[in-house]
Amino acid sequence: MKLLQTILNSVAVAVLSIGLSHADVYAKGSKVTPFQAKDQHGAEYAFEAKSTNFLLVSFDMETGKKANAALNAQGAAYLPSKKAVYVANIFGMPGIGRMFAMPKMKKYAHRIVLGDEENLLAPFPQEAGKVTVLKLNNGMVSAVGYWDPATQGIDQVLK
Repeated sequence: MKLLQTILNSVAVAVLSIGLSHADVYAKGSKVTPFQAKDQHGAEYAFEAKSTNFLLVSFDMETGKKANAALNAQGAAYLPSKKAVYVANIFGMPGIGRMFAMPKMKKYAHRIVLGDEENLLAPFPQEAGKVTVLKLNNGMVSAVGYWDPATQGIDQVLK
């Protein structure tokens, strides 16, 4: 009986932990946590929320390709001029996929921060087929939006 109670308590703690992790999705008023990652060239990148106005996150390959094409057309200086950071989810991408994707990413003019850790992008809200756009003010989320790079110009989003 004591063993059963211990198991039930462990399950309850696990379920509560899962629920709490889902409750921590960034929303208006949230403080964005700094993180470290690498970019498409293997360079270290340290994200600082207080010096960033926009944080863009793509979660799937198809949306990422469209976003990269749109951002590349703007040139290498565009994102820094807007104090914007672009993060692409590559966590779970198999080795063979990386063999083909990484050389393509290196050709883009803009910096792509690689979301390659399991829980790095967990706090970001998402909509299928869209890039999440967090507008930041002094490290806090002032607005949450979504960019469809297939139908919207980036200038419509980063203002």
